[in-house]
Amino acid sequence: MARVTEEARQTYAEQVAVYQQQLDALLIREKNMLMVIQKDPTGAAYKRLMLADEMLYLTTLYLSKHSLSVSLLGVKNEDALNDARKTLYKAVIYLEEVVTNFIDVPFSDYEDKIDEIKNVPESKRYYLIRKLGLAIRLVIDAYGDNTKWRWTFVELEARFATVAKNILDLKSASKNGLDPRSPEYDDTVYHLRLVKRLLQQASDRYREKYELSTGRIDDFRLGINYLLALRRIHIILGERDEAEDAKKKAEIWREKMEQDHRKSEAQRR
Repeated sequence: MARVTEEARQTYAEQVAVYQQQLDALLIREKNMLMVIQKDPTGAAYKRLMLADEMLYLTTLYLSKHSLSVSLLGVKNEDALNDARKTLYKAVIYLEEVVTNFIDVPFSDYEDKIDEIKNVPESKRYYLIRKLGLAIRLVIDAYGDNTKWRWTFVELEARFATVAKNILDLKSASKNGLDPRSPEYDDTVYHLRLVKRLLQQASDRYREKYELSTGRIDDFRLGINYLLALRRIHIILGERDEAEDAKKKAEIWREKMEQDHRKSEAQRR
């Protein structure tokens, strides 16, 4: 590795200091906002959406510190990367607190939570979800292919799929996504397409994690749950063939899971 010059170190220190000032200010704002929510829960859902958005900006600042280290010093900034990863989880958690982390349940089970953010237009919901997806991709890419966090990211991406689905008002979406005259038609259609892709991806990745890493039935079961969540979306949208395909796939996976479980139990005996 090439020797790092003192000039590069100085440039790095000066530029990192600028990022750190912004990071410190955002962390203080987060702390203060949480105190406000604790004292007065009025409008807490909107405040948590704002916190989730700010956590995404915080993530980009950590990634900027990492990129600066790579470009000027020639080494990864592991601390900044880990902070970016942890901050992504915070963003997801804030969203889960607003829209729940329910995977495969009727919309009526969490409709009251979605009603609390009824004044947030679909365009802003979709934009926030796209930002979260981009931030996750940037962090995963920064870690690289051989990271020890490879299988941990399966959970992060799946939780992303869940909040991407749950932030939708599915009653409105099932209408606006079928009516080209609706002003929210485009955003709703794109959001629904993204949700279907993310649910399928979460299902496949949990199956992959089960087969190649953990062998844990819980991972296989989560893969099936995401398939069933995808089926539920297809049903809401009147996509009968796709819903039937998801159902059949889930049934095949469940049969395989039960077979594996029986084999595992027999080996223990």
